[in-house]
Amino acid sequence: MTAAFDLLLVGAGHAHLGVLRLWAGGQRPAGRIALICPEPYVWYSGMLPGLLAGRYSAEQCRIPLQPLCAAAGIEWLAAAVTALEADTRTLGLSRGDALQARWLALNPGSLPSAPAQEGAGMELLAVKPFPAFIARWQLWQRQPEPLAILGGGAAGVELALAMARQVPALALFSAAPLLAGHPPALRERALRHLQAAGVQVHERCAVERICADALIAAGQPVWRGRRLILATGASPLPWLRASGLACDDRGFVAIAPTLQSLSHPQIFASGDCASLPGTLRNGVYAVRQGPVLAGNLAHALNGEALAAYHPQRHALALLADGQGGALLSWAGLTAEGAPFGRWKDWLDRSFMRRHGAAER
Repeated sequence: MTAAFDLLLVGAGHAHLGVLRLWAGGQRPAGRIALICPEPYVWYSGMLPGLLAGRYSAEQCRIPLQPLCAAAGIEWLAAAVTALEADTRTLGLSRGDALQARWLALNPGSLPSAPAQEGAGMELLAVKPFPAFIARWQLWQRQPEPLAILGGGAAGVELALAMARQVPALALFSAAPLLAGHPPALRERALRHLQAAGVQVHERCAVERICADALIAAGQPVWRGRRLILATGASPLPWLRASGLACDDRGFVAIAPTLQSLSHPQIFASGDCASLPGTLRNGVYAVRQGPVLAGNLAHALNGEALAAYHPQRHALALLADGQGGALLSWAGLTAEGAPFGRWKDWLDRSFMRRHGAAER
């Protein structure tokens, strides 16, 4: 059975949260609109390291979707999307039905990539989706064991610093230099903190596959253990790659500056699932896309001209250091210390308050 909507929002990433916040403030366009998301909460990735380090409660790190959707005047559909037919804008859902809309907006995120695995000697835990990650981490903590983290970006570094003192030993593997794409000075600061926390850092060590309980790089075992966390770069969702949408060479949805699909202009995409030159896949860029997307969705429903999103030249990076402070990077400048940790905490709590999360 197919139900018709004027607009369906798929996923509750940072861009769609911004849309809902603006609509809750009175900017909602006319029409039947719904948000599709399987979970009742949206977890905020910026506070995940603090949650793991014990500085935040779960309630402080998640946004309840139902009241936010109600405030925005739209329906919330608790389901997972399993398929998309781009030509007809029809979504297949995990519950077995299908939904169709005049316009679609995609912001479902991405998944960490994983090496090929042979045998069952190692348990892999992807950092996304967050509910499954947090639940499994809590089980692991009942019987801590040596741990490896795959991924040398900001997420891998923050996780390593948050978890290092909670496990017997921790190794961090990065295929490139640590924090590649950030200023070299930030890498040096991060390495000092990781060393102080007892983390074994393996840079320029590309893990090719997992064989039983071993990580294999350059044909040789580089680590043995039973637990591996995946904090690697983004990998596109399979159902998006099979949708018929134009994609880049990695499988992410190719979009124009208006955030519309290059092949299907009645479908918008934003955040990690989308590919636009000059736009990195992190929350800072997705948050900035929110207001442009909100305006363009209203314009599209009203048959009006759309605006272009222009990626910012510089993005602020604040990496939690696991001890309440933070490492800062901005326009080539770096710094660290407790004041930046307090600033990060204020920014994170402010973001959560704007979207209706609990304040405790």
